[in-house]
Amino acid sequence: MKVRVGIDIACRAAHQAACADETGRIVWSGHRFHTRAEELEVLWARLPGDATEVMIVMEPTRNAWVPLAAWFRRRGATVVMVPSEQSADLRAYYAKHAKSDRLDAELLARLPLLHPDGLHPETANGPGDPLKRAVKLRSGLVRRRSACMQRLDALLEILGPDWVAALGSDMTQTTFKFLAAWANPHQVKRLGRARLARWFQRQTRKAWGERRADAVVSAAEATLALWSPTGLDYEALAADIAVEASLALELARQIAGIDERIFDLYCDADPDQILLSVPGVGKILAAQIRGRLGDPHRFTSLAAARAFSGLIPRQNSSGLTETTGGPTKQGDACLREALFLAADHARKTDPTLAARYQRLMCDTGRHHTSAL
Repeated sequence: MKVRVGIDIACRAAHQAACADETGRIVWSGHRFHTRAEELEVLWARLPGDATEVMIVMEPTRNAWVPLAAWFRRRGATVVMVPSEQSADLRAYYAKHAKSDRLDAELLARLPLLHPDGLHPETANGPGDPLKRAVKLRSGLVRRRSACMQRLDALLEILGPDWVAALGSDMTQTTFKFLAAWANPHQVKRLGRARLARWFQRQTRKAWGERRADAVVSAAEATLALWSPTGLDYEALAADIAVEASLALELARQIAGIDERIFDLYCDADPDQILLSVPGVGKILAAQIRGRLGDPHRFTSLAAARAFSGLIPRQNSSGLTETTGGPTKQGDACLREALFLAADHARKTDPTLAARYQRLMCDTGRHHTSAL
């Protein structure tokens, strides 16, 4: 006997399970349990004794599904994750005007009969994989640092245009340290060119020096001439700039630390470092692609892997009409981000890809983003 167990996962409340046989007949329903070993044992004991195959069907509800999937796999069950959008469409067809945890569990138990082509066994731990989790965390840290840099740029515009020109628009860690301590033009004037030049030399190993100090002091003088010595609350503005600069500096330190850990995890996942041989792919992007793509052998074809990336066009055809749209964007967003950045680097280094990019931009009139 083959049984299918549908589980409607809850994050705080009790999960609810329903069991169906291979014909779709509900064996039992409405079993409530939590993610605890003893309660899972009770659920497992309720399965028919003559069951030769057990399939667990769940939706990927946040991260609550990860320990459940790992426990059932250890018991020899096949775990299938169903996209929430897909199950919602089937539920609307099955019971349009009613929704409950019991109905959701019964639908998931019957789903192998209703939509067998949509069953894809989940063999990995998802967010439990440290590489997949680390690259997602790094991507979030980079976005937060970029937001801090944009706010810093906007705050420096209040002081005047000379500050960005003096400190550079790339916003290095030395820039963050300087702004966290001395964003007040009166403080810069009191420091003087000599002391400021020595500070820059210590922070940058003599990459910056007197020329940079002269530019910063000149920017402070320009601000005082523009606003007058009392025309702006410099202390309050400097305090706001210091907060953003301190956040950006701490985020930069966290990113540098997680980069080392990510590369070590990538070397374990891809010992031959195959991804590093791809044009435009470096250590970080290789780890991000491998971490978010997962085991490539789980895909049945190249088309399935492309569909997972969400970079395939939408298609709508009927009769003699056929239209295609933009990318579906239904896959992993962090994977698409890595592929996009890799393509941008590759077109600058690989002659063949550079020629293709130019042809897309010039001959077909594509936008930069579309061409990438």
